[in-house]
Parts: sequence; C-alpha cells; structure tokens
Amino acid sequence: MEYFYAQDNLSLGQMAARWVAREILACPELVLGLPTGSTPIGMYQYLVRLAQEGLISFTQARTFNLDEYVGLNVDHPQSYAFFMREHFWSKVDLPKGNAHIPRGNVSNPAVECLRYDNAIQKAGGIGLQILGLGLNGHIGFNEPSHNMEIHTHVVDLTAETIQANTRFFPDSSAVPRQAITMGVGNIMQAQKILLLVSGERKRDILNKTFYGPVSTEVPSSILQLHADLTVLTDIKL
Repeated sequence: MEYFYAQDNLSLGQMAARWVAREILACPELVLGLPTGSTPIGMYQYLVRLAQEGLISFTQARTFNLDEYVGLNVDHPQSYAFFMREHFWSKVDLPKGNAHIPRGNVSNPAVECLRYDNAIQKAGGIGLQILGLGLNGHIGFNEPSHNMEIHTHVVDLTAETIQANTRFFPDSSAVPRQAITMGVGNIMQAQKILLLVSGERKRDILNKTFYGPVSTEVPSSILQLHADLTVLTDIKL
C-alpha cells in the first residue's frame, strides 16, 4: 500500500487523473472500474481535458461502474448512469458499448447482478479499480454487515448512507432504499486499486480502514489485504 497526499480536493482530482492517464497510456485496452460521488468529479474533469486535448484516448478502454440505485432509470437525474454521462461518458471518446453500469430499473435485479458479473468476467476482470470511501466505510455500496458479499448483488442501504445521499434528492424519502453494487470480491480481484479520500470528515473512517482490524463492520478495511493499493488523500494522518 502506498499513500500520496494532495494539498486539496482540486489537487487530488488532478493527481488521480494523471494516475489513470498513465495506466491508459501503458495499456490502451485497460478495463477500468469507476466510482460516482463528489470526490471523483475533479478526476473526471481533468481526464476529459486530457482526452479533448488528444493526450489520451479511451477508444480501446472498457469501463464498469461500481453501482446503481434500484428503481431509477438511466435518464433519472440522480441515477449514476446520468452522472456518468454528465461528467465523463459524453465528453470523451469511450465507445458507448464499452461503458457498463448496472441497470437499476429492471424487473429482476438478481438476474441483472448475474449479467453484470458475467460481463466483467468476459472483459477479463478489472485492471484498475477506482474507489471512493463512504463515511461508514462502504466501498461501492457494500455496507457494514455481518458478512461481505463476493459478487454483484442487491444491497439495502443503511440509514447513514440514505442520510448522506439526501442532499442529492428533494428529501430523504426520495432516496432509493436499495442499490445494485459490485461485491467485495469483484473489487478485490482488480489488479490495481486506487482509493480517493477527500475531506476532514473522513479522517476517522480512513484511520479505521487502514489502522483498525479487518472487519465486516468496516467493509473498506478489506483493502488492507490487497496486493497493489494506492491511496490518494488530502487528509494528513
């Protein structure tokens, strides 16, 4: 595990984008695991700039997003599919068929989970998985629990996560109660992991993630066991 410190969130986004750009230049057909949320927005903005300037290309790359809300269609403004189109997919040369995300508005989410796992496997697995860190230690939407799910699955969101995401919806009642998420096994099978952590309010969970015991109560603590993990953060520990 390696730590790299950024001065602020802007610097963090630029560092993360340069990291991804180096991986793309080294392996143009890279399979990327991608997050949503406020932390990676700066990374996406800088990657878009690099792509539009012709310095990198995503024409051979494939991407798999970590998660999607159950019940939201791709055009819902709070769906993660909408987020990705807004911040990344529509602004770079990534072929539409190479951008993958769980389909939240399906009649049988369990079947969708199996389809998504099969798609990841067919692509050869994730080469570089980029993660954010939830305040309760969730990675993707793998919430604190008594066990860790290995494969893509449907998860009930905790009250803490629902409250944290209320700022994106009219009120807490509008926040979906379930999501489809890659499992911990999907994440840990990635060849490389890049974890982005920004903001002083995440100091406590960052400490628990890497200096506490590996526990299902802190899902992110499993990252201690990954062989090629890099942490980019603006929090000085």
